[in-house]
Amino acid sequence: MSVEQSVLERSAHACELCGSTDAVGVMLVSPKTLSTVDDSIAVCAACQSAMNESVLDAKQWRCLTDSMWSPVPAVQVVVYRLLKRLDSESWAQDALDMLYLDDDTRKWAEQGVQAANVEATVDVNGAVLQAGDNVVLIKDLDVKGANFTAKRGTAVRGISLSDNPKHIEGRVNGQRIVIISAYVKKS
Repeated sequence: MSVEQSVLERSAHACELCGSTDAVGVMLVSPKTLSTVDDSIAVCAACQSAMNESVLDAKQWRCLTDSMWSPVPAVQVVVYRLLKRLDSESWAQDALDMLYLDDDTRKWAEQGVQAANVEATVDVNGAVLQAGDNVVLIKDLDVKGANFTAKRGTAVRGISLSDNPKHIEGRVNGQRIVIISAYVKKS
């Protein structure tokens, strides 16, 4: 029996997230690369396309409060990731607090959350910044702790990226400072 058939049988040909029986297919849960029954879930076309939206519709995902109790680790992983994306909703935060994942499943789930949270660092115009780029300040910035003001128009050469996608690092007046990326323009 194929992996797809086994997953569909496990789920009774229903979406393991919402329970729908319309257009159900099998999805491999990242970062797994080998399609196995344990690493895949049955998911309807509506849920699969909604998962790829940049902003989730909280009303559509209320079903997660039921599917979070699935004994299937791959389903738990997807539910955890979706609830993390919805954590501004009080019901989603409550569900996250109740969700129990064993150590291996939690590690798997968090790998996907970290990958999804990787944002690009962009300048004021939305241009993606990379380490080594040159930028120009677009406004005067008071540099805390250094007692000087970095003036508008100052070139910052060979920037570094930080863990926070909203910040960059660079040298101004011989001092290494952290700069909010919204205050620079790529040159």
